[in-house]
Order: sequence, then C-alpha cells, then structure tokens
Amino acid sequence: MYDDSKSLNEGALTIPGYGVDGWYGRIFSGCGFFPPDKPIREFTKRQVHDLLYKEPTKIKVDSINLTFEGLIPKIQKSMLSKDVDAMQPHIRAFVERVVTFTTCPDCGGTRLSEAARSSRIGEINIADACAMQISDLAEWVRGVDEPSVAPLLHALRETLDSFVDIGLGYLSLDRPSGTLSGGESQRTKMIRHLGSSLTDVTYVFDEPTIGLHPHDIQRMNELLLRLRDKGNTVLVVEHKPEAIAIADHVVDLGPGAGTAGGEVVFEGTVDGLRASGTLTGRHLDDRAVLKQTLRSSTSALEIRGASANNLRDVDVDIPLGVLVVVTGVAGSGKSSLIHGSVSGRDDVVTVDQAPIRGSRRSNPATYTGLLDPIRKAFAKANGVKPALFSANSEGACPTCNGVGVIYTDLAVMAGVTSICEECEGRRFQASVLEYRLGGLNIAEVLAMPVTRAEEFFRAGEARTPAAHAILVRLADVGLGYLSLGQPLTTLSGGERQRLKLATHMAEKGGIYVLDEPTTGLHLADVEQLLGLLDRLVDSGKSVIVIAHHQAVMAHADWIIDLGPGAGHDGGRIVFEGTPADLVAARSTLTGEHLAAYVGA
Repeated sequence: MYDDSKSLNEGALTIPGYGVDGWYGRIFSGCGFFPPDKPIREFTKRQVHDLLYKEPTKIKVDSINLTFEGLIPKIQKSMLSKDVDAMQPHIRAFVERVVTFTTCPDCGGTRLSEAARSSRIGEINIADACAMQISDLAEWVRGVDEPSVAPLLHALRETLDSFVDIGLGYLSLDRPSGTLSGGESQRTKMIRHLGSSLTDVTYVFDEPTIGLHPHDIQRMNELLLRLRDKGNTVLVVEHKPEAIAIADHVVDLGPGAGTAGGEVVFEGTVDGLRASGTLTGRHLDDRAVLKQTLRSSTSALEIRGASANNLRDVDVDIPLGVLVVVTGVAGSGKSSLIHGSVSGRDDVVTVDQAPIRGSRRSNPATYTGLLDPIRKAFAKANGVKPALFSANSEGACPTCNGVGVIYTDLAVMAGVTSICEECEGRRFQASVLEYRLGGLNIAEVLAMPVTRAEEFFRAGEARTPAAHAILVRLADVGLGYLSLGQPLTTLSGGERQRLKLATHMAEKGGIYVLDEPTTGLHLADVEQLLGLLDRLVDSGKSVIVIAHHQAVMAHADWIIDLGPGAGHDGGRIVFEGTPADLVAARSTLTGEHLAAYVGA
C-alpha cells in the first residue's frame, strides 16, 4: 500500500503505524537502502526490492541500533499472521480493506488432512463430530459402543455432559475460542474441574455470571455449590445479588472505588451484609420498577430472513428512537441477530465484548485520545513541543524507555519487575517534569483520577475543552475512579468495555448497539448506566442493548426476547413488546424471571 508518485517523506506509506513520523517511518526513512525524498517510481529495481522484500538487516538510526525488514514480510509478520479479531481497530480496518480471507478449498475450513477426514465411526468423521452442537454430540457418543475404548468413552461422556450442565450445550467443539464471550470463556475453563475428584482445592472465579440470563445463573449457582460440597473452597468475585445470596461468607470491599476504596468494610453472612449499611448492603435488595412512561418509536429498523448461526429466518422490526433491550437465555441467538444484521450498517456504532488490545504502555489517556489535548495544553503553556509530554516519545525516561518499571528476564524463572530508579515510576525525564500546567506536571496529571481531572480541565489556567469533554464521558460510564495513566493491562473486563463505550460515544451515529454494558458493574452503578442510556435516547439516538440484567429490561421501552432455549432450541423471537406486557404474559423464561424481580 504505497503511492509510487510520492517519496516516503511525502506520505507514500499509508499503512497504520508506518507513517513517516512513527518508528517504522523513521526506520524506513533512515535505513540508507533507498532515498527517502525521491519518488518511489524513480527507484531502481534494487531499491524497490529492498523497500518491499529485504531480509532482516541490522541498521543504526539516530544512534539507536534497529532492524530493517522489507515492507511485505514485515506486514505479513505483524498483521497477516495474527488473528484479525485480536487486532487494534485501525489496523483491523486496514487489513479488512486490503486482504481477502477465504475458506481453505482442500479441507473446507476443518484444518484436517484428508487422512483424518476419511476416518469415520459410522458415517461421522472427526470434523463432523466437532461441528455438532455439543448436546447432540453427547447423545451421539452415548450411542457409540466400543469396549476397547470404554474408559475413553466414559471420560468423554462426562466432559460433554459437563458442557451441557454448565449451560454451554449449544456450542460446537470447532467454535474458535476468540469468538466466545467472556462468560462462555470462563465457563469453558470450569469444565475441567467439574468432574475432578480432587478435594481441599481453592477455586477462584471472577464474575462467573457474566453473560448469563437469570435462568442460567441458577444453574451456575448449583455448580458452585457442587464444587463446595466436594470439600473445596470456592471464592467468587461477584456483583449479582443472585450469586451473593448463596454465599456462606461475604467480604465487602470499599467504601468507594479507586483511591476511595481498598478497605474491607464488612465480613460476615448475607443477612449481616444487608444490615451493615455499606454501599453493597444498601443496594443488595434493590429492585427496579417497570417504567411507567414509555417513549414512542419514530420509525423501525427492518430485519428480514436473519439466519446467521442458529437463527431461523427471523423477521423483526426494531423500533428506533427508543431504548430497545434484546434478551434471551445464553446461546439463544441475541448476538447473532444484532451483530449479524444491525452492526456494520451505516450510522451504527457498536460497543461489543471484544477485549481491548493494549500493551503495558497503553492507558485510558492514550486509548481515548485524551493525551493529545493534554500534551498540546502543556506545550502551549510552556512554549515547547507536545512530543515532550508523551512517555512513548521524546519525553520518555531514557533508563526505562518511558515504561516506569524495569523488567528483568530470569530465563527459567519468572521475570522480575522493579520501579525505575531514575524516574521513580513517573515515566518522564526530570527536565520534562519541570514544565507545569495549572501548577501540576504531566506525571501528576496522569496520576489523577478521572473525577479530579474533570474538575482540573474544566476551568482556570488548565481549562482544556477537548480534554474535559472526554473526561465527562469517562465519568458518565462510571469510570470516575480510574487514574488517567493506569495501564490497560490492569483493568477488569467490565472496565475495558466501559472504556470502549466512552470512546465510541464521541462517534457520530444514529444507532448505538451495546453488548452487555452492565458487565462488571456494582449494584450502585447500574442506575448511573441507566441514566446514561436515557441521555443517549433523549439526545435523539436509538439505543439497542443486548442484556440479561433485569434492571435494564425493566427500564426498556421495548423488549425483544429470543429463545425459547439455546442453540438449535433457540433462534426464534418468542416475545416482542413492552416490559409490562412481558411480565403480564409470563410466557417465556425471561418473563418469569422479570416478573419475580419486579415483584409482580
């Protein structure tokens, strides 16, 4: 991807990360294998070959030892050999624009050789078996009678039954792990332990109810109790009151979030928690009420013949100009319907559950674009270059290269991390920290939580409208306690998703699609999220939420319920209407649980 009428310094390289101002651009411009200021079409054959195909070669640029490699092998290694779904959004957009991915014509996408595919049990080969829904595969395995491998069949039956017991019977074994939701991934990890005969083991589960319908949470609770009753210790990090209710002992941390937390504010029974007066205790029995005043739809988004995955030629009209909740048991087809038929359309902004990809250098300030207006504000106030105020550029501490810590590789042992003695973890050169804005240096600003930073950039000497707007969005999604410079690698899954939501809120789109936005939210924060959804709708947006949380359902203007079951037992619309109508009908699992939740 280059314009051969331009020189490298004129922007001939249009690949993400390969601009002339970045590291790759500096390597290509300073390698000496071709003239950077000469149009590429005037290069000699040797120079074009070096630009595109040269093997890895040691070079020195700006007194730094680096490795030059031709553009094509570099792109193949850094982009094309990686999972597209794991790429950063701008790189993924580039790859999807210029690269075509097709199913392998020889194996049909099974990744198996002809010899493997030709081996069969009855009419079924291993590819056919892996493509079956697990609940169907379990039935097929029970019908296989082969005494020579009886122990193997017994173990396989137990494993497949565990998938069904844990609510994942709708998956297939050939499903790419990268396409699993957070809750599905965690439950898949649990499978190996359910049939274990081990006792006196401590299990730690972090939000095991993520992505689960209230009906599925009951099954999850039963599994956790089974592990306990085997003689094990089960530690669960949770927010859902249904999961907290089965605990033998509760440890509540607080009293607030971020710097306002970090203390054990209660230990004891669930009943003791209710009476404790802590934030969790006060909200434990919160129950939303059905919305009394519903918004009217302005128009509708038509979906016709949706058949992705388990959907059965679904026809549905999604009302626009209102808050729509799409729900149903796990695996009923919610994501297939919305992501397959709505996401990707013009004017649609989608916030899905795909994890944020970021290194230990990435933080909320860099991910949201907040660092750019902050750097410019510091530069303007001090009459210097903005690059000085980036720990990934000229202002970086030379000892730790702007990371703030030193990583020591101990080969066969685990590596050791220590705070950089030069910058004391602040990541910047000492000379950079002498520049101030509103009385603070750049390291002190990045150490501030969002709520304090929002006040700092709102008015006075540090007033920066562009930064303030981003900080308001971060506070709106419940991340007011995060530090601006906190590494992304330390954020929870729920925090990362809300960080994505705050970023996407700046995009111009008429329809917002949010996938499980309550993930990782404390009971007290759900109300704040509902307020945010209301503000989006009242501003003229259409909001479609894939959700299982009953408070979100009760707050909807319109509900679309899929089911009645999961996998091939789902894929149909089983209810469309208002939350009140769903509660009155009680015709679906969702209706039954929502009715119990609101006390109807």
